[in-house]
Amino acid sequence: MTSSQAAERPEPVVASRRSKLTPEREQEFFDAVLRQIRECGYDAVSMEGIAQTTRCSKSTLYRQWKTKPQFVAAALRSRRRARFAGIDTGSLAEDLRQVARVAGDCSDRDSALVQALGHAVVQDEELARALREAVMEPELQALAEMLRRGVERGEIPADHPALGYVPAQMFGVQRMRPLLEGEEADPDYLLRFVEAAVLPALGLT
Repeated sequence: MTSSQAAERPEPVVASRRSKLTPEREQEFFDAVLRQIRECGYDAVSMEGIAQTTRCSKSTLYRQWKTKPQFVAAALRSRRRARFAGIDTGSLAEDLRQVARVAGDCSDRDSALVQALGHAVVQDEELARALREAVMEPELQALAEMLRRGVERGEIPADHPALGYVPAQMFGVQRMRPLLEGEEADPDYLLRFVEAAVLPALGLT
């Protein structure tokens, strides 16, 4: 073979390998990145830092998730759960009281995460979508189901104007209290809020 023929010969294509992680190891990565976001803020977190924390190579993370936003989005989706989904006391008022207790128990973790991601989600649509899917949508669906059951039981009219504002009330106060008062919306605070604002708006006692 001449030198010119060798030069024209195409380089062999090497398939990129994406090593298989166990679910436990993958969740370890996800937990590490979300923990660092809460503690340090999104901008301060790096793939290099997570690799060091979890004792893996940086290339391992980049093989699994090409960019930091993709990695964080995957981590957010891994924690998708509807904490309100199992609440069904047979009473809409008591369901909402229980929501207040459950939401208050995890308010500090959720608020810290949402606030730490605040600027990043404005800039990255995938991150914003992942945050909604992981933190907001499961709880919104569970709240909608509670309200539907309340309507079916005849506790509240289907056309009651306050029905559509319950999610904004519950999530709004949870997010805003740390900003307005410098304190988390703990279970006691959220329960008092439900009694003073949410139930009266719905005509419930």
